[in-house]
Amino acid sequence: MAAGGLAGLLPAQTQLEYALLDADTPQEKENLVYQYLKKMDSRERDLTVPELGRDLQWLNTEGPISLHKDLCGKVVVLDFFTYCCINCLHLLPDLHALEHQYSDKDGLIIVGVHSAKFPNEKVLDNIKSAVLRYNIVHPVVNDADATLWHELEVSCWPTLVILGPRGNMLFSLVGEGHREKLVLFTSITLKFYKERGQIKDNNIGIKLYRDSLPPSPLLFPGKVTVDNSGERLVIADTGHHRILVTQKNGQILHTIGGPNSGRRDGRFSEAAFNSPQGIAVKNNVIYVADTENHLIRKIDLELEMVTTVAGIGIQGVDKEGGAKGEEQPISSPWDVVFGNSISGTQEDDVLWIAMAGTHQVWALMLEGGKLPKGSDLKKGVCLRFAGSGNEENRNNAYPHKAGFAQPSGLSLASEEPWNCLFVADSESSTVRTICLKDGAVKHLVGGERDPLNLFAFGDVDGAGINAKLQHPLGVTWDKKRKLLYVADSYNHKIKVVDPKMKNCATLAGTGEASNVIGSSFSQSTFNEPGGLCVEENGRLMYVADTNNHQIKVLDLDTKILSMALPILNPEACDVPDNLPVQKDKKTNLPKLPKSAPNVQLPSLTVAPGQTIQFLLKLTLPPDSKLNEEAPNSWFITAEDNTWLLQGQCLSGEIKDVSCQTIIPFQLPRSHLSAEAILAVKVCLYYCSKGSSACMMKGISFSQPLQIASTNQGSLTQVELIHTFLTN
Repeated sequence: MAAGGLAGLLPAQTQLEYALLDADTPQEKENLVYQYLKKMDSRERDLTVPELGRDLQWLNTEGPISLHKDLCGKVVVLDFFTYCCINCLHLLPDLHALEHQYSDKDGLIIVGVHSAKFPNEKVLDNIKSAVLRYNIVHPVVNDADATLWHELEVSCWPTLVILGPRGNMLFSLVGEGHREKLVLFTSITLKFYKERGQIKDNNIGIKLYRDSLPPSPLLFPGKVTVDNSGERLVIADTGHHRILVTQKNGQILHTIGGPNSGRRDGRFSEAAFNSPQGIAVKNNVIYVADTENHLIRKIDLELEMVTTVAGIGIQGVDKEGGAKGEEQPISSPWDVVFGNSISGTQEDDVLWIAMAGTHQVWALMLEGGKLPKGSDLKKGVCLRFAGSGNEENRNNAYPHKAGFAQPSGLSLASEEPWNCLFVADSESSTVRTICLKDGAVKHLVGGERDPLNLFAFGDVDGAGINAKLQHPLGVTWDKKRKLLYVADSYNHKIKVVDPKMKNCATLAGTGEASNVIGSSFSQSTFNEPGGLCVEENGRLMYVADTNNHQIKVLDLDTKILSMALPILNPEACDVPDNLPVQKDKKTNLPKLPKSAPNVQLPSLTVAPGQTIQFLLKLTLPPDSKLNEEAPNSWFITAEDNTWLLQGQCLSGEIKDVSCQTIIPFQLPRSHLSAEAILAVKVCLYYCSKGSSACMMKGISFSQPLQIASTNQGSLTQVELIHTFLTN
């Protein structure tokens, strides 16, 4: 039995830790650890770890694993973690390095013991998403009731426990920042037990969950923002380690970085990021919180170059700052937003940074200026603005004395009477404000009054402290309505806050983690949305629906979640962006059968630059199925108005008729006539289930357009509905 849990290790390991502080050479340290292991191994009774429950769910394995049977003869590192915890994420590179150095063949196995903080983190599907998101390649067990945690008397996340080949506990490491000790303890343990012939080299059945997934245009997008014109979106495609700039119809204009992680400045084709999150765009410049590189990057769309403006590429522990950006270590920046200094002459001369890794809000001076309660600062300086660095929910009139808990989202309301930063403080499950006149940090909604209680979460609409959130990751300010929207991530909802009354209410989402689109806000669903933004005119909201791998579009006027933004690769389109239509491309388009009906649609009044979404809804005859091997497709033509087709994606595949296909089309900004006809054509191959007979069928929809010079709204939807009849 593990008498007293980890406390049984404490006396001997404390002696070792003190001795290591006095050791001067690596050889001395190795000898100390070796002697410690001799002492631990000769104990009358092992401190044995209890067996895991047989009914627990496992990931990245072929089946459940027994600590005492399957892992007998292995040195095991147990990583007690919860996926929301930034300190747990900081530990992952140490575990990756260890896995790179030793395999199960060498006798080492790492097992993640997921012990949830939030109720949402107990759900296996959500842990699956986290395992993918953070590229965890070792076995993970969902210990939802924290049984082993309690048995061993673990006290905080993260905690590592190193076991010998008999399941005997040897070391524990609490918190982050112990890479040197982790490697030292593990390597000497392997050496010690190999000399005694107790290490086995058998393989453990690893089956990575990521290998079973289909490719996706987006992978765990963390944040999204829209430029001032409302015409371009910038998406942090976090899981693909890249930044996408798209038109509002989803067509990609620029791909920067990806698909693999890395750290490289340079041209778009060679630049590399590592799990980027927050993004801020102004004109042709984008700033990026390159989270796992611990950097702030600058993207210049005109020069097509990426540079580093803050951070040194390794996790910093400095909680004050003050050095020039590229010399200043920083820690896990999660969001960025433009703001103004109190003495500067230029607008947007500060970049505010949600520094999740040190539980603070920092500033990067884009020009010289002064911050509230601060002195004059030179251009390029990067420093702490608010937060002591202690993980707390502490409000204070003095910004340096306030405490945050993993701030993960920022939004600016520069107008009076607000003049503040809104902060999504994820681990305290609150939204806070920082006054930009005097730096005072105040509570807005969520959490509770005790600054040390980081467990005051829930899903309750209400005012101020009576409202409850669960790990919110994003906020965005609606200038038009004077409202704040919150990505209440672990409640799978979008909430709306009236900062004047401190009222917080559900705007969209049911609380269920799923993916319902094309319905009212109250019926629509999300899965851990991480970021959101509202276009300047207040009409459309874009939500990074992280675990659904989508950007969702919400119409704030009609209260309809209209669609998931289709991400259209330029290379997948028949017409390259900004190039004239090439006539020879038409030969590639399929020819519809003569029997294909032509449906005349009512005339539509549109404006230059407006987006039309064609919603294609097709029904096959009873007992028929789509021939998935055939080239089922849609395509767009405009016989006498080819100017309409410039820069468009003119065709696409139809893979499934059971759900609607969204076909985006953006009218050119300059038009050559006031009237035009657009044709959307469909070619399908389907087979009768009862016979081998397969048919090719077609349908054409003619859409007359009246092109007005006045604005008709940013988005119009047209349903294309057709039922194919039995022959």
